[in-house]
Amino acid sequence: MAKKKAPEKGGNKNFRNPNVMGLKAAVQEQPITDTLETNYMPYAMSVIVSRAIPEIDGFKPSHRKLLYTMYKMGLLTGARTKSANIVGQTMRLNPHGDAAIYDTMVRLSKGYGALLHPFVDSKGNFGRVYSRDMAWAASRYTEAKLSPVCQELFRDLDQDAVDFVDNYDNTMKEPSLLPTTFPNILVSANQGIAVGMASQLCGFNLGEVCDTTIAYLKNPSCDLTSTLLGPDFPTGGEIIYDTAALNDVYNTGRGSIKIRGKYRYLKSENIIEIYEIPYTTTIEAIIDKVAELIKASKLREVNDMRDETDLSGLKLAIDLKRGTDPDKLMAKLFKTTTLQDSISCNFNVLVAGMPRVMGVRELLEEWCGWRTECVKRRVYFTLNKKKDKLHLLKGLKRILLDIDKAIKIIRETEGEAEVVPNLMIGFGIDQIQAEYVAEIKLRNINKEYILKRVQEEEALRDEIDDLQDLVNDPARVKKVIIGELKAVKKKYAQPRLTSIVYEHEIETYNEADETPDYPVTIFLSNGGYFKKITPQSLRMADVQKYKEEDSLRQSVETTNKAEVMFFTDKQQVYKVRLSDFDDSKASVLGDYLPSKLGMDPDESIVQMILPGDYSGALLFFFQNGKAARVDLSAYATTSNRRKLTGAYSNKSPLAALVHLKEDCELAMYSSEVRVLIFSTALLAPKSTRTTQGVQVMTLKPKYQVTDVKPVTETNITNLARYRGRTLPAAGALLRESDGEQMSLL
Repeated sequence: MAKKKAPEKGGNKNFRNPNVMGLKAAVQEQPITDTLETNYMPYAMSVIVSRAIPEIDGFKPSHRKLLYTMYKMGLLTGARTKSANIVGQTMRLNPHGDAAIYDTMVRLSKGYGALLHPFVDSKGNFGRVYSRDMAWAASRYTEAKLSPVCQELFRDLDQDAVDFVDNYDNTMKEPSLLPTTFPNILVSANQGIAVGMASQLCGFNLGEVCDTTIAYLKNPSCDLTSTLLGPDFPTGGEIIYDTAALNDVYNTGRGSIKIRGKYRYLKSENIIEIYEIPYTTTIEAIIDKVAELIKASKLREVNDMRDETDLSGLKLAIDLKRGTDPDKLMAKLFKTTTLQDSISCNFNVLVAGMPRVMGVRELLEEWCGWRTECVKRRVYFTLNKKKDKLHLLKGLKRILLDIDKAIKIIRETEGEAEVVPNLMIGFGIDQIQAEYVAEIKLRNINKEYILKRVQEEEALRDEIDDLQDLVNDPARVKKVIIGELKAVKKKYAQPRLTSIVYEHEIETYNEADETPDYPVTIFLSNGGYFKKITPQSLRMADVQKYKEEDSLRQSVETTNKAEVMFFTDKQQVYKVRLSDFDDSKASVLGDYLPSKLGMDPDESIVQMILPGDYSGALLFFFQNGKAARVDLSAYATTSNRRKLTGAYSNKSPLAALVHLKEDCELAMYSSEVRVLIFSTALLAPKSTRTTQGVQVMTLKPKYQVTDVKPVTETNITNLARYRGRTLPAAGALLRESDGEQMSLL
């Protein structure tokens, strides 16, 4: 037998690993557009249609599956059961895990308080919507059942009012929508984030929604604002009524509404109690913001703030310092914290499987059309039931006319299976009628029974005619819907929790009005230390203290309300009010600005500017001889931004910065010991802050601009020698006779 040849060292070069070859064959190039269309689009559509966006009944699929499961468990009329039991049963319809299902139940619960009319009657700790840190108990500890208002969700469910579809594994049926007898889409707040779109629906008062829907059914062009006053939130608060903003929401489905908390002042204890907060915030967020303001010395009127929330409800207590005006303080808190907030509205709703952003009128139109269809289907269901019963009575009537014949047929029939066919032949009735007759008990074959059945037939005919007329008469269908809405309002409507105030009725906070104004002198050192000193302190001690090798850079007399800008060598400017600095003394170093302003590492200040009313201009002079004139108004901001990037060009290092209030002559110095005197009127303003400007001084290689200052601050006597009529210009060498020594260069 021949010996098998051993493989050579290093292995067979022609060997190919079949696993690797199979992997390479499986990996194929595919255009990104095909990948998105094949893999991502189905996912995106699934999230939009089956998860995140509510439908016209006001529910997302997760809400609907949970409530329907509780309904089938008998929790509408029965006693509460453990939440864990409900969660487990719901997983037959919703396979996304017990945690997600329980979170959904919590949000729908009475204990959590996120809805004006909760659908889950809860028992146990379900947390609070107004608290970020108050966690709800596990599902094994809490109990729940359906709230009474859920009767309006399931009233028509067993009468073919809506379609039923298969669940995810085709083992049971579930409703595609819940036939709500009121516009739950406008009553229950809802929000969801899908792929590429989102939905944010705020809740309205149930009574107002019912009145508005009734008014719309009677007159589709009615004035919605006369009955639908504004959103209503379970946390209460006050809506700051803005007609234009509310009309935007009603007409387009998009916009924002301002809401703020409520408070009361206890004069005997000098305490403010906040007992209602905006729906969009939490008590922890408010306390954190107040603590931040106190730490930054922007809220000196407050001694302490406590969370005193208990079983009686929400309460935040604020201890005031003596002499504090509570209304002015609250106006300040409304301005600087989330005690006043804006809630965004985006009425994005699925209609026939398509997402649509609709205003309130469009939502009412869609709901009324859908509810009309539900009522018609319910009437058809009842109509068919009565027609079936009438059909049975017709067969019974034929037999009762000759009952002896029917008895004879049954008695003479040999087999039980032949009874029904023989009755069909003997009386000319169909199988259904014959089955009904055959099941009649012998005791019912009497004169009274016969008369009652005949009378019932006549009543049934009248009912069928009435139901047929109802289906064919849109006006009668509207009356049915209106009647249901009136009944819902009478049974479940509650007074508004969120009151309405008008903008002219509230006191607004103006920071400038609150800031005390008095004269001060400010000092900036080369090392970045800043001091604000009153004239009284300066009179007592005017010798400034600095660190070794540090010295004064700028000092300016101004007032405490003034704003100051610090330009840095990183092309940034920091804006701050002098009132944000504490009054200092000459004997201390002062505030270290890089830390105070939160400056970047290795960033230093090059100039301090007091903008005043932002009139005039800033002149930026660069070492390459260029200069840029930028209007000071370019640095004015409507918001309280403290930091502006791109304050000036970064193409060349900054040599000097001049605040120009009116045109004058400036002297520009170079390291060649040349001086150029020119008028600032020759520099045209530029529209952008980062412009490089124009060439002012022509420089020889290796030389650069070192300083720029007004002519009035120099000792030059022969101005004509250095004056340039046109720009750019080289200037002239500085003479000693002009009294300028260039040691500073």
